[in-house]
Amino acid sequence: MRLQPQSFLLAALLTALVSVAPLSTDMYLPALPAIGQYFHADTAQVQLTLSVYLIGFAGGQLILGPLSDRFGRRPVLIAGLIIFCISSIACLLASSIFALIIARLFQAIGACAGAAVSRAMVRDIHGAKDAARLLAHMGTAMATAPLVGPLIGGQLTASYGWQSNFILLAGIGVILTLLSMFALPESHTKPDLLALSARRMGLNYKMLAKHPEFQDFVLSNAFGFGGLFAFISGSSFVLIDALGMGPETFGFAFGVVVLGYMTGTQVSVRLLKRMELESVVGLGGRIGLIAGIAGLLTVLIAPPSIFTVIAPMFCYNIGVGFIMPNTMAGAIAPFPHMAGAASALMGFIQMTSAALSGALVGYLYDGTAAPMMAVIGVCGALSWLFARRVESRILNTV
Repeated sequence: MRLQPQSFLLAALLTALVSVAPLSTDMYLPALPAIGQYFHADTAQVQLTLSVYLIGFAGGQLILGPLSDRFGRRPVLIAGLIIFCISSIACLLASSIFALIIARLFQAIGACAGAAVSRAMVRDIHGAKDAARLLAHMGTAMATAPLVGPLIGGQLTASYGWQSNFILLAGIGVILTLLSMFALPESHTKPDLLALSARRMGLNYKMLAKHPEFQDFVLSNAFGFGGLFAFISGSSFVLIDALGMGPETFGFAFGVVVLGYMTGTQVSVRLLKRMELESVVGLGGRIGLIAGIAGLLTVLIAPPSIFTVIAPMFCYNIGVGFIMPNTMAGAIAPFPHMAGAASALMGFIQMTSAALSGALVGYLYDGTAAPMMAVIGVCGALSWLFARRVESRILNTV
């Protein structure tokens, strides 16, 4: 039986589908040092399992978005989930760090179907501001994945080894595939027959990339998420290797940071009742700027500790919670006729930024928190710059 388009159960399923990506990223974070030891790989090589995942996630969206505009959201989503299940098993069976990196690439391509297609479905069903509210609520629920994921991953790694994380991911993929096959309705009722034309795709992406409003929303989103991913990619090495935290307790520290994001998304929902979307984005940019710079100065001046890393990241993530759902809605809203392509290009830019910041953290890592916090500070400043431009548009119309 298909779920009703505006039902709570459909929103819950879409949230679960979007959550596949952060869960695939965050669950195995406590296992990164163990993976390095298992394959005798250095930090930069292990970091590639994250960065390559993001490259696959980014590139996959450029194809899957237009595919969903042409053939509908449902078949593209189901195909992506099947790829996710197969590649999760491949991760489990990897015999070398390079085999794991390749398997993670294909796992990302499957997971990105859940993110790109689900966001487009939200735009299909809801208007711009309602979409922003729903994406914010979904963002709070999605934060459960990175909140719970490292807790589960740490316990699994300590008890059963790093491979157990991918067993669980494969099982989750199977469940979501079955639910999508039997319960997910089709929201895109007027397929674009020319969506896969190379010329049409090129023109669509060119038009989106040159659209000033789209640029500002997407780049604020991308740099804000880039700072968050710098923490995601570097935190296990900083907290576990440099500061001595056990993998089974890593998830609790990571969870505090995720609570910052949940706080930001929930406050954002309330602010949207009396503020314009653009103003909320601008406020989030200022919070991220201040927290990012404060975090860098703190780790440079204060004695090394878990608190000096976690506290500024909690505040930074409040700003990201303001920025992420609202920039997603704001970027896609003007393009209902090609929501899949707009969602895909936004996701590509977002994940490319995250991949670069994660790779930079791995390259610069020196056994301290300073390189990670420096990347976060720069990303926070750049996100604020474009959030300020977003906010100036609404101020200039008043």
